[in-house]
Amino acid sequence: MAARKQIAKPVKRKVRLTVDDVRELALALPATEERPSYGTPGFRVSDKLFARVLDDDSIVIKVDFDHREALLQTQPDVFRVTPHYQDWPMVIVQLTTVTRPLLQSLLKEAWRRCASAKVLKAELPSSPETPAPRTVKKAPARKRSPARKA
Repeated sequence: MAARKQIAKPVKRKVRLTVDDVRELALALPATEERPSYGTPGFRVSDKLFARVLDDDSIVIKVDFDHREALLQTQPDVFRVTPHYQDWPMVIVQLTTVTRPLLQSLLKEAWRRCASAKVLKAELPSSPETPAPRTVKKAPARKRSPARKA
């Protein structure tokens, strides 16, 4: 019997994300504007920075500390923290290894953390998958009685 010739399957190469991809994903979020931050592109909503470019290979995104710890533990090839960012709720994302869907999700989460209630209400209509932002009601102020002199 003659041996069958193996047909090589095309190798799927990982597409490296660029600063332009970050810009496209960030500016697709409502009310987002790009302004320089420490000499590199920064992305803001409600005048709060939620992501910024560090260099051609990495960006920094706002996350809460617990989420950052989970990201660092599960994907150390994608996420890192330098001593500069250790005390800030930010994580460095390597564009060479992050996937587009993950980056998009992180940018949306960071955007939500920084957007004002007014922007959230106007730009993100309530849907089953997007919970409405919670509002905190303050307790009514107590009336104070005048100080008595003894």
